[in-house]
Amino acid sequence: MMKPTDFRDTQPRLLLEEYFRGSTQASGIFEDRLGTLRRQFIVEIDGTWDGRQLVLDERFYYGDGETDNRIWTIDKTGDHTYEGRADDVIGVAQGESYGNALNWQYNMRLKFGSGTMRVHFNDWMFLQPTGVLLNRARVTKFGVEIGAVTLSFSNQTNPASAGELPVVV
Repeated sequence: MMKPTDFRDTQPRLLLEEYFRGSTQASGIFEDRLGTLRRQFIVEIDGTWDGRQLVLDERFYYGDGETDNRIWTIDKTGDHTYEGRADDVIGVAQGESYGNALNWQYNMRLKFGSGTMRVHFNDWMFLQPTGVLLNRARVTKFGVEIGAVTLSFSNQTNPASAGELPVVV
């Protein structure tokens, strides 16, 4: 099983508070458990960092015309750890980051039809030398995978400089 510490020697180093400061855009898809593409979307994110807390204002635009908004409040709790809160997150999201990788886990009330359902997200983010941040999230309910979200982030304000490809040891 993959652990964040597996990536401790990889570059470029991912620091959420640096990467998401300013304007970031993302493109994403949601696939169901059978791999069928169910949704496509873009996200516009405005991030502010005050030295201890990162606030991400996310605006979602779905291919079917639906829109949504989520505001994350993320605290840096240690050299490698984060805690996050948002209105649709149940409890506190936990993040652990080493090298170019971040593992972010949380429970969420996900919109489903006219209601919501409780699901678990296990996100893995990897900062690439080009400045692109790739995110793959497995979505589960009662421990059974119901789908996956794939996102590609690009920071428009603070693009990361290119570097060498990360090596997993």
